[in-house]
Amino acid sequence: MKNEYQFIYNRLFEHYGPQGWWPAETRFEMMIGSILVQNTSWRNVEKALLKVKTYLEPEAIENLPLDELAQLIRSSGFFNIKAKRIKAYLEWFKIYDYDVDKIKKLERGSLRKELLAISGIGRETADVMLLYAFEKPIFVVDAYARRIFYRFGLDMPKSYDAFRQQVEAELPKELRLFDEFHALLVEHAKEHCRSTPMCNQCPLVDRCAKRLD
Repeated sequence: MKNEYQFIYNRLFEHYGPQGWWPAETRFEMMIGSILVQNTSWRNVEKALLKVKTYLEPEAIENLPLDELAQLIRSSGFFNIKAKRIKAYLEWFKIYDYDVDKIKKLERGSLRKELLAISGIGRETADVMLLYAFEKPIFVVDAYARRIFYRFGLDMPKSYDAFRQQVEAELPKELRLFDEFHALLVEHAKEHCRSTPMCNQCPLVDRCAKRLD
């Protein structure tokens, strides 16, 4: 298994190069974006972030009425629900004085439990925050990873955490590797491993089992 995961990473990195993820100007914008992207496309998130840009400081969002925040992020879909999730996240973030460096000192497992206890923060969102905001090496399981690994020929667990742990157990615990791996899988899913795969010139094609969903 280890050779397969490392092979996929190496090939994608060689083909696409470093991705420089997460796409955000600040860590706080990254956190807000990770909530907004739930059940929608990044294009819709970008529109919402533009609308809310002048408020992208914790105190500013905290002071913004819930209904106003919801309207600003309307393009992201499920905007009323996401506004409540952002407010719930801010309540937790405020415990640490909105200080990312304080949070980074926490152990990964305990920090993950705290994030998962916040209303509306699921495993994927929590792990994205752990990886890109708080610099904890962790493998983010998303629909793209499931699609690519399955088509490649890997039989992955159905459980989110079992999938994540299986990958992590076979790779070095390096922040940059996990940072890039998630971003590279997203890029590969957009370029080649789409819903209808574009196998021509795919960097994995010579080893891929080409299993369809």
